[in-house]
Amino acid sequence: MVQAQGMKFLKEGVLPHMWCPGCGIGVVLGALLRSFEELGYERKNTVVVTGIGCTGKADDYLTTNALHTTHGRALAFATGIKAFNPKLNVVVLMGDGDSVTIGGNHFIHAARRNIDLTAIIINNFNYGMTGGQVSGTTPCGAVTQTSVYGNPERGFDICALAEVSGANYVARATPYHVWDLKRNVKEALMKKGFSVVEVYSPCPTHFGKNNDMKETRDMLRWLKEKGLPVEEYRRLRPSERQDFFAVGKLVDRDEPDFNTRYEKNREIAMARKG
Repeated sequence: MVQAQGMKFLKEGVLPHMWCPGCGIGVVLGALLRSFEELGYERKNTVVVTGIGCTGKADDYLTTNALHTTHGRALAFATGIKAFNPKLNVVVLMGDGDSVTIGGNHFIHAARRNIDLTAIIINNFNYGMTGGQVSGTTPCGAVTQTSVYGNPERGFDICALAEVSGANYVARATPYHVWDLKRNVKEALMKKGFSVVEVYSPCPTHFGKNNDMKETRDMLRWLKEKGLPVEEYRRLRPSERQDFFAVGKLVDRDEPDFNTRYEKNREIAMARKG
């Protein structure tokens, strides 16, 4: 029997997965594992780091090396792994809480360092596992368990934050644009330096039911209608952009990564001594 692409990175007997119907985490995990196989990754030299929450459960399904860390600290652990052994392929799977709400400071500094790892952020616009509370990416006006009158705060733009903080590669995707999602993940894995793929995937269990996406098809329709290819999005007037979001590759640059700069500095320092 021919094994489906990416299945060698998935533990036997773990399907069906634990995530809610309509959740995009399984779609993202599938895109990641297919990308691993297409790029020739091996389980022994690949590390997947997760934090806490719905996305944090992803490491339970993998045959790669995996590290399940504390809430908001996944990038800190991953940075240590990559700095210690630059030859490893290091991927960090996070939700919006892990990445930029509780973990915001680590996110900024990982991008600033341009550490050579890939951060995949599944943005479901709330704290899904603990009951649907407001998070740092909850859109202004959206209803959650802790913003019953509508969120009065503005949500982070994760991709913009990654860009201004220094990431070499930044893309946004959705579970609806599934093959584009896989392409973005694969490009991020291939890119030297800090790479970010944000996946808009509204939580169907909490965020969806409170914000006119009571069925999975409603959420997919919203992603299809509001997610515009980046070139089309950039042609819109600023006043029109608030009703849409860009999908695709947003940033692609070639600044030296942390380990490259470290080795160069070390060589210069040793030459001075010697």
